[in-house]
Amino acid sequence: MSTSTALDQVVLGYSPVIDHTRHVVAVRLTVFPEPRTAAPDPAGLLAAVAEVSPAPGGAPETAAPVQATRFGAATSTPVVLNIASESWLRATLGCNPPAHVMLEVPAFMAAQPACAGALHALRAAGHALMVKGRPVDELPADFRPCFSHALVDVDDDGVDPASAAAGTTGRIVRVRGPVHSAADLDAALARGAVAVVGWPIDGTSSGARVAAADIAVVTELTQRVEREEPVERLEAVIRKDPQLAFRLIRHLNSAAYGLAVEVSTFRHALMLMGYGPLKRWLALLLVTAGRDPALRPAMFAAVRRGLLMEELVRATADEETRGEMFICGVFSLLDVMLGRSFDELFRSVPVPERVQQALVEGTGPYQAALTLACALEQGVRSDILAAADGCFLGLGEVNVALLRA
Repeated sequence: MSTSTALDQVVLGYSPVIDHTRHVVAVRLTVFPEPRTAAPDPAGLLAAVAEVSPAPGGAPETAAPVQATRFGAATSTPVVLNIASESWLRATLGCNPPAHVMLEVPAFMAAQPACAGALHALRAAGHALMVKGRPVDELPADFRPCFSHALVDVDDDGVDPASAAAGTTGRIVRVRGPVHSAADLDAALARGAVAVVGWPIDGTSSGARVAAADIAVVTELTQRVEREEPVERLEAVIRKDPQLAFRLIRHLNSAAYGLAVEVSTFRHALMLMGYGPLKRWLALLLVTAGRDPALRPAMFAAVRRGLLMEELVRATADEETRGEMFICGVFSLLDVMLGRSFDELFRSVPVPERVQQALVEGTGPYQAALTLACALEQGVRSDILAAADGCFLGLGEVNVALLRA
């Protein structure tokens, strides 16, 4: 992607928006100006977001807007922008964001006359807006239709935020956040939220909920690939799970993989793929083998960590190091998802030494990148800045990696 000066003067954090099926239906980007007095560059920020998260149909102006009473009804996954600066947000309200980008507007700004023109213009253009926090007073009638969603704290059990913000129109649906555990997620949804913001990963350990047969076959195949055994021995393993062979062949035949020939057998797949890419695919498969919907947020986090850590070193590391970084991020939540310690897991699943150092010992050359990946998920400005310094990376480099991931 092309770089933007806007990405050099913001700190970005991110979290998922998760619906009642535990699918990630939107990504929420939190934007902190850095320094806090940085001149707003909303056009540059929106362009950078649109480049890596394009609206359907390509150009934003041709896209169907996110018009929905709940997340997930649009044809492109929305990006929710939480801009933690009044000056930057006011400037952004005056822009024309991509149709699938939803802006959060704090409750104290939602009814300000100075914002009225921009809010009504965005509504007229078909853009969805979210009011953040509980308004002190009910919004004026002419402001209510501007907002399709409301964001309230997960522990806010007062007046229904939809009623408080939208009066009797019923146009605002709840997105409660942030949540940090599966219990928080369940409680918010039980109280009527249509989605939640956060990382409900704590307390999702459930080794018993993961298909043991799937794990056993993937583990055995991973061990044999690590030893680069002949294709005949690999075929003998994959015959134990025909669905696994089907998924690999489907993966290689997908448009995303871009092969010029059709793959019809596992032997052909291995010849085209090679041992290195196959190890990467098996690592992804291992963390997505669970069938329990409660594990979906952890799977999302694990895959995004892997992609992010790989992007952080894309310009400076060789292919082997990038691959190990990816596996380190993907495996970083394996203990949570399978309910087993890394020590126990890595007795059966072979991993590179530097990955084991980071995940078991909390040391080694990959630890700094893993710390940064975790900091970006939590969205605490000071932690992100410190972790970026620990990786010797500038803000622009970190933000480009995050958006690419």
